[in-house]
Amino acid sequence: MMHSVSLKLFAEFNNLTSLHPTPTRFTFGPFNFPVRLNRSKRNCKLIARVSERDDGGTESEQNTTSFYERNQMYVLMKQQMELAALSENYEEAARLRDSLKLFEEEEPVLRLQGLMKEAIANERFEDAARYQNQIKEIAPHYLLKCSSDATTLGIRVQAKSVYIEGRSQPLRGQYFFAYRIRITNNSNRPVQLLKRHWIVTNANEKSEDVWGIGVIGEQPVLLPNDSFEYSSACPLTTPSGRMEGDYEMKYIDKVGSKTFSVSIAPFALSTLGDVTDNI
Repeated sequence: MMHSVSLKLFAEFNNLTSLHPTPTRFTFGPFNFPVRLNRSKRNCKLIARVSERDDGGTESEQNTTSFYERNQMYVLMKQQMELAALSENYEEAARLRDSLKLFEEEEPVLRLQGLMKEAIANERFEDAARYQNQIKEIAPHYLLKCSSDATTLGIRVQAKSVYIEGRSQPLRGQYFFAYRIRITNNSNRPVQLLKRHWIVTNANEKSEDVWGIGVIGEQPVLLPNDSFEYSSACPLTTPSGRMEGDYEMKYIDKVGSKTFSVSIAPFALSTLGDVTDNI
């Protein structure tokens, strides 16, 4: 038996003439629910209902799916709190803030994350390891950091992602992440980056391969000890996921050199950031 989360959002705003006055349905990740608008009031309410269904599948798959559904609800609640504050509905913003705090205390992964941070701060490392293992059981990919660092044949690739809330629309299942890449040539030969290959995986384990020539329109040459940095972005249909891939490069100090692959280690795309933030 698996718990599923059904969400119904009733958003009521004043003087938002661009919004439809009649009920509109939005697709939100695996959910489809109405947003009802009324210009005469100024409040936002989020109602969550938990139901049970038998979907089969392994316990690990069920736990992971349940976590990511709750993650979607958490992100939506945060957005509604900020929206209430922007509309100067401070009473509603305070209510949502308290609801988020309660959510963090009761949501298993977030609660275990807090316990793990506390255990590390107090040097109770055996307890921290136990909490970490429990998180792995509930959400195996949650402990993947929002950064990675890998070296192949002396070429070092560092990656870091960040959630861009201002360009995301959780109601429509649209989450926007920016990432920054730093490539450093620690070898003793000059190299050129020719092609890129990304594997983007969302929270539902749906992967997409993306190939391209160079990066941001360039095929940079890196001399020994040189670095090249660039930023790009990745939209996602779930509030978390991961990216990994490789660059095709070649040495340019010898005619006819064969190309070789440089690994980009996996890093998380997460609206919640790293579990180990501030540790």
